[in-house]
Amino acid sequence: MSAIPKRLRRCQLSVPGSSEKMLKKASGMELDHVFLDLEDAVAPSAKADARGMIVEAINSYDWNPKTICVRINDVETQYWHDDIIEIVTGAGDKLDTIMLTKAKSAHDVKYLEFLLNQLELKLGLKKRIGIECLVEEVEGMMNVEEIAASSDRLECLIFGMGDYSASQGMNLRGVGDTSTEWGGYPADLWHYPRYKMTIACRANGIDAVDGPYGNFRNPESYRVECERTNVLGMVGKWAIHPSQIAIAQEVFSPTQHMVDGARKQKEAYAEALAQGLGAISVDGMMVDAASIRIQQNIIDKADLIGM
Repeated sequence: MSAIPKRLRRCQLSVPGSSEKMLKKASGMELDHVFLDLEDAVAPSAKADARGMIVEAINSYDWNPKTICVRINDVETQYWHDDIIEIVTGAGDKLDTIMLTKAKSAHDVKYLEFLLNQLELKLGLKKRIGIECLVEEVEGMMNVEEIAASSDRLECLIFGMGDYSASQGMNLRGVGDTSTEWGGYPADLWHYPRYKMTIACRANGIDAVDGPYGNFRNPESYRVECERTNVLGMVGKWAIHPSQIAIAQEVFSPTQHMVDGARKQKEAYAEALAQGLGAISVDGMMVDAASIRIQQNIIDKADLIGM
């Protein structure tokens, strides 16, 4: 098994692959992750041209986002095969991950894995391309545990609540909105699928990411959705507009106070263990093995960010 690369995914920005203007603008942005979209953001008649535009953009621009990803169409469409071959052949040496849409089972992921294996061998690529996977169908949510364990190329799962809502026949008027104004549901409508998918991801050592929030003119509600998923253990959220980037990257980053406190507790606990103590008090807080595991999560993310 290959080690899964550690990447920041506090914010994943969606960029239509058919827009040269947006591709160029995205290349200069400072953020963790950008995915160049060949699926929903591109009309069927424009998909073939969009592949070439994405390849040209990846090869021509100096990209500031740390991770460059391309979202391809799902395995049940006539587009996905050409998506993979053209993108990997044209820009595979500069590509970090491929995002597979609408995965319903582990077989969908394995199909992509086998094709990537063949292409990398044929092209002599030295850089291994990772897989990201959208869970956005009821079948996919039912099979999320096997999907999460399907491939050592798999780096993260994303909850795509837009298509998921349609798949479940939900009566909603806004993508990603859990408020009573839109959903008419008193609690967090997405709590169960988010929770279930995050558990599957954590059990297999991969990242869990939350999908889009459609109303980018409502930053307050977008922040609430980020905070809810952050509490559950998700590592980030999509942005469909640049105005959402700063919110996501702030919410999914620990504060310096949290980082300092976590490192202080870890150091104090190590000293306590050397003295044969199993639980201590640090600044009025009980610190034991379980709490140190929580603090280690903060430290790991801080190290990845560079805090």
